[in-house]
Amino acid sequence: MKPYDVEACKILRRTVLGADCFDVMVLAPKLAPLARPGQFANILPRGKTLRRPISICGIGKDTLRFVFQVRGEGTKELAALSVGDTMDVFGPLGNGFPLDFPNLKIRRAAFVGGGIGTPPMLAAAAAFPGEKLAVLGFRTKAAVLLEEDFRALGCKVAVTTDDGSYGVHGLVTVPLSEESFDVCYACGPAPMLKAVAALCAQRKIPCYVSLEQRMACGVGACLGCATPLRWPDGTVHYGHVCKDGPVFSAADVVFS
Repeated sequence: MKPYDVEACKILRRTVLGADCFDVMVLAPKLAPLARPGQFANILPRGKTLRRPISICGIGKDTLRFVFQVRGEGTKELAALSVGDTMDVFGPLGNGFPLDFPNLKIRRAAFVGGGIGTPPMLAAAAAFPGEKLAVLGFRTKAAVLLEEDFRALGCKVAVTTDDGSYGVHGLVTVPLSEESFDVCYACGPAPMLKAVAALCAQRKIPCYVSLEQRMACGVGACLGCATPLRWPDGTVHYGHVCKDGPVFSAADVVFS
């Protein structure tokens, strides 16, 4: 079985989450069985040449869920599609989150999402068998995404906002530092990932981060998503977010 494929996926559900965020579920009988939490798909907008990388938010038996924000003409075209239309989906791509630790006592996991980095954390939380904590950070109350979806999975949920309009006023590390957990997964802006990684390193807790990066090919051919990584001996080399990631051990990432 190929690790990825291309499929014309019929849109089964389309929901507007906010002024510029959309929640789309597609029928993907070929791709869904291949998908793992933390992976992404490259979706081709109508009339465009380049595909847009969209993280996988949910994985069903024969469905995939994508939650994305309009950030340009390509994602604007994707947002204009309706139920019954098809999406040209190439995926699943990249490496996902490690969720099985047979030799370690991993009982409680923290899932940390920042802004539009929140959707891939939902798929990861859904697949984790133990107790789970979700810490979600946004600029303002109007930008909050998927809070109730995490609660429906049985997560203890903490929401932070930069302006204090909802939940905890401040960074995700504020409520995260008050909780106990055995492993942490995070996706969001680089400064947030750096802070979460530092907190986990201080506690000697495994931390895995999904890096947000502009991509074109999605399979490591164009070399456009290079990122600095650290070998075990401390020397720095360059990997590629689409092929080597998007998920990395936080200890291997060189944060600026």
